Amino acid sequence: MSTNIVVTFTGKDRVGLVDQVTQMLLDRDGNIEASRMAHLGGEFAMLMLVTLPAEQFANLERDAAQWDKQGYKVTLTRTAEAHTHAPANTLPFHIEVQGADHEGIVHEVAHYLAQRGINIEEMTTATNPAPITGQPLFSMNALVAVPANMANEWETALDQLAQHLNVDIHATPEKR
Repeated sequence: MSTNIVVTFTGKDRVGLVDQVTQMLLDRDGNIEASRMAHLGGEFAMLMLVTLPAEQFANLERDAAQWDKQGYKVTLTRTAEAHTHAPANTLPFHIEVQGADHEGIVHEVAHYLAQRGINIEEMTTATNPAPITGQPLFSMNALVAVPANMANEWETALDQLAQHLNVDIHATPEKR
């Protein structure tokens, strides 16, 4: 019998880190079902959904403790399913946000969505310097699950939010 685990791993970035962590999982007969990895301000963060034999979980906990001793933070969280599906009666939409960076953009967008019962399935954000001025430009990409009964009305309010935040926001239906 296998178990599904969400693994988070953070710590100082260095060459070979992904190689070593994935080898640890492979040594425990683990399979990475999905992952996100990023270099963030000198640290490296990994978020992975891993399936492995249930009897290997205790060994993986011991492995995680060894990483902790080296200054890395590792969490292992059992989850019921290897794959989740968008809730019934929802429609997937892709949202893109772009504009001058300023505090509160992520919060305002997340708050807007939460107030309407829209679930964030995935989100990535970044800031990059503008080509000529070097001013920080913000970008966000998100996949959201919109209740089917709101499919038409939520985008109008999204336009108002874009004006309030002084950013461009575009929503497009995602193909399932």
